[in-house]
Amino acid sequence: MESKKVILEVNNLKTYYQTRLGEKIKAVNSVSFNLYEGEILGIAGESGCGKSTLAMSLSGLFLSPLKYESGSVFLNNENIMQKKENELRSNILGKKYSYIPQSAMNALNPTLKIKNFVIDLLKEHNPNMTEKEILNLAKERFESLSLPPRVLNLYPLELSGGMKQRVVVAISTIMNPEVVVADEPTSALDVTSQKIVIKLIKELFDKKIVKSIIFITHELPILRHICDRIAVMYAGEFVEIGNMKDVIFDPIHPYSQALMQSILVPEKGIKGKKLPSLPGSPPDLRKIPKGCRFADRCPLAIEDCKKENVTLTKVGERSVRCIRINHILTQGKRVTPYV
Repeated sequence: MESKKVILEVNNLKTYYQTRLGEKIKAVNSVSFNLYEGEILGIAGESGCGKSTLAMSLSGLFLSPLKYESGSVFLNNENIMQKKENELRSNILGKKYSYIPQSAMNALNPTLKIKNFVIDLLKEHNPNMTEKEILNLAKERFESLSLPPRVLNLYPLELSGGMKQRVVVAISTIMNPEVVVADEPTSALDVTSQKIVIKLIKELFDKKIVKSIIFITHELPILRHICDRIAVMYAGEFVEIGNMKDVIFDPIHPYSQALMQSILVPEKGIKGKKLPSLPGSPPDLRKIPKGCRFADRCPLAIEDCKKENVTLTKVGERSVRCIRINHILTQGKRVTPYV
């Protein structure tokens, strides 16, 4: 991946929720990573770890109570954190960056037919387009993604949950954005519908309709089938980033290991097997501990873990945030997984 072009560069991004009492909930804290052209990056982590907040933050559009604190997000060398809202809406969102929300099935206006929704959307970005041009474009896109054009004449309530999700994916990418962030696009869908939506997103990528994708989910088996790399997120920060096979089959960070071991697989001897569990709960993001955020739950924590929080450390082709890794590297020893 290092030889590929960086299409999205995120540096030390901090975005917080502001409570009515003035407290800051540090949902995304000092997140840095690169997304390469022609790559699908998966982001995994338990509910509440900051995945969806990160997805919304990358757009540069902050709606209260979410606040931008600091950091940069460069999309093809343009820092979108420095763009004004009207410029974001007219030149960036939808055209260069598109976000498929977690509640995608409720993203459509129930009082509008799908075609009217598409017309309103494209007119906002390109007022010179005629309705005929817009509908022709929509029909062509829907057909290319195996969606029947007749759907354009339907209201959202006439569509099944899976069909709504597919329509939202198609509409979100109708202007061929360079980067698409899919925030748990398969949530609340049955297995068959999940497979169809994943296939649809993969088609968009394979046909180069979109250049790069960030795929967010807590359903880890999905990442194995769609992603090139995986970033594991915990309590507002990345704890491990690496190639899909490395993170899935050979995780280094203790939290990554616990996350991967929680996957149920249909193999002989698995029935009745007790899944590992972590004691305690994630830290209160209003009062982040001084040391490692995972230290209180980590069965391998040492005293130094509670004293300081280290940055991501390069370990071969991946990066890991763990003070024990730093100790091992300092001693010149080979880094190996803990379990």
